Amino acid sequence: MKILVLNCGSSSLKYQLIDMEKEAVLASGKYERIGEKESFITHKVNGIKKTIEHYAPDHAEAIDFTIKQLTNPEYKVIDTLDEISAVGHRAVHGGEKIAESVVIDQNVIDTIKEYTSLAPLHNPATLLGIEACQKVMPGKPMVAVFDTAFHQTMPKENYIYPLNYGYYEKYGIRKYGFHGTSHMYVSKRVAEIMGKNIEDLKIITCHLGQGASICAIQNGKSIETSMGLTPLGGIPMVTRSGDIDPSVILYIMKKENLTPDEMENILNKDSGVMGISGLAPDFREIEAKSNEGNERAQIAMEAFKSSVAQYVARYAAVMNGVDVIVFTGGVGENQINIRKGICEHLEFMGLELDENANNIKSEEKMISKTNSKIKAYIVPTDEELMIARETKRLIAK
Repeated sequence: MKILVLNCGSSSLKYQLIDMEKEAVLASGKYERIGEKESFITHKVNGIKKTIEHYAPDHAEAIDFTIKQLTNPEYKVIDTLDEISAVGHRAVHGGEKIAESVVIDQNVIDTIKEYTSLAPLHNPATLLGIEACQKVMPGKPMVAVFDTAFHQTMPKENYIYPLNYGYYEKYGIRKYGFHGTSHMYVSKRVAEIMGKNIEDLKIITCHLGQGASICAIQNGKSIETSMGLTPLGGIPMVTRSGDIDPSVILYIMKKENLTPDEMENILNKDSGVMGISGLAPDFREIEAKSNEGNERAQIAMEAFKSSVAQYVARYAAVMNGVDVIVFTGGVGENQINIRKGICEHLEFMGLELDENANNIKSEEKMISKTNSKIKAYIVPTDEELMIARETKRLIAK
């Protein structure tokens, strides 16, 4: 069984074609900067990486071009799309209507559409992926694996907002949490690496990328996480504000005479570290400018590192301790100085960073000193494999 996994982010598309008999990746890659003139795809086959510049104004074009690479005579991995048994899609928000992975039908599509307002950067991208696959591979079974599913174990006191309870009863306003597939994968994997039962560990996972969230995992279950009703909450991200005094939003709306949609766009697409720095929406560029002495870039980087550390400390209090902290996601796996800065904020908790060990990118490795009270690891996430496993499980039924 070969499964194509599509993971549509707000401005990116990750994909893998996986042979599930051996869980072997036949082809993989990532489309970056979708919607920008500089968009490009990095396609990997048999250890060979090929970067192709191709303007993708939207996810539909990115997906169409990606699928063509699988049958490209120059480096094809399948002869026809008929060899693909099913497609697994990363889905972000299904509200309380969908709390687990599901085979996609019209009801699922309608639900994803219904909750687009709660995930305006992601649910539309997921729908584009589904629609593109329906056109290119009509009748092909598809599965949606939801980010929110892993966080359904949060106790009610951790997901209820301090608002009139009627808003929860009428509209389902509560914390849902996101990046659940990633948090689940890396928490299980770090337990395996440490040779310990995950139920015996208190784990804090830091999924740091263009979008970012922190999760407290106790006994293998999510009990608290930073993102909320939407993926806008929590720590500041590349273009998203994260948590902010609600009065700030109202004040700006009144001063600028903004509509709710206009304010939502500012919070999602013109805030975060990009908003502070005034630079392009790319952590790599902002960090580089920070190292060159750009004051606003420095402020943005310090605000980001401090916020992550504050959430880690907060979640250690929630669990009454922490055994291991995991860094994952594009930033968490690759930005050496950002990890270093976060860990330095946590030295008071007994975390001792091994700077030599930390001087790597995208490898599974312990980066704390052997005698560190709290361990720290880099664990590259593999959301695609988790999605493929769920897809196989449901399609087999």
